[in-house]
Amino acid sequence: MKIAIISDIHSNLEALKATLRDIYTKDVEKIICLGDIIAKGHHPKECLQLVQENCDIVLQGNCDKVFSTGVFYGTPTEQDKERLVWNQSFLNDQDKEFLATRPFSHEFYMSGSLVRLFHATPISDHTPVIAQDSLETKYQMFLPSENTSSQKTADVVIYGHIHHQYMDLLYNKTIINVGSVGNSFNVIRNPQKDSPVLETTKACYVIIEGDYGNTNYTQDISFQFVKVPYSIDKELEDIDKNLEKDNYLFEIRNGKYRNMQKINDNFSRLGVDVSKI
Repeated sequence: MKIAIISDIHSNLEALKATLRDIYTKDVEKIICLGDIIAKGHHPKECLQLVQENCDIVLQGNCDKVFSTGVFYGTPTEQDKERLVWNQSFLNDQDKEFLATRPFSHEFYMSGSLVRLFHATPISDHTPVIAQDSLETKYQMFLPSENTSSQKTADVVIYGHIHHQYMDLLYNKTIINVGSVGNSFNVIRNPQKDSPVLETTKACYVIIEGDYGNTNYTQDISFQFVKVPYSIDKELEDIDKNLEKDNYLFEIRNGKYRNMQKINDNFSRLGVDVSKI
């Protein structure tokens, strides 16, 4: 079975449509969404409808939770409150109920490997774990929590949230980030070293293929990283409808996060000097 895993659409309709078109050319039998369907872009209603129509399983992302329930992780700023009102203006009660009741995680066996999916970590839906994090931090991603479907240690972990694809191997385990469909960015950037920005701003997802449901290591398993071009210009045609138009335009055109100081602070936490990247 081929399973496509998408995440972090962030209301980017053109990116989502291009991704779904690409998925359906690859004989995929199941689509799983790891959350963050809404927020940032200005087509949340249309994206939510497409996800509901095409995805077999939809998990909850941090933005889905906050903007459907109005419950923030800390004290909201005035800008946060404006974003809440704006995002909820697109959603009816059924939409908000759908987003607020998505499961935290999902897991299955594939060719003998226990595969666990969640938005950010097995404990939190909003804590970033990046490729440069420590082995111990990454190892914790395989451990169960009260939020996971079982109390087993996973063999393969697939998650979203950080908006850039990567894969790492440790302790005979595989950790994969699927990247972002609608808001891809790269945190390792240098104007003198960067490839063309379209290497980053394409819509990203992952396909996992193997013997679905088999707990024995008798069949192969594979992971395919996919990057799909889409029309950024078309997505931005009605940008004036977007409360966050300046930030949204900056992110999807440049493949950079709007708050680079936050990125730099995260690298400082890891002992990385950003000026030397």
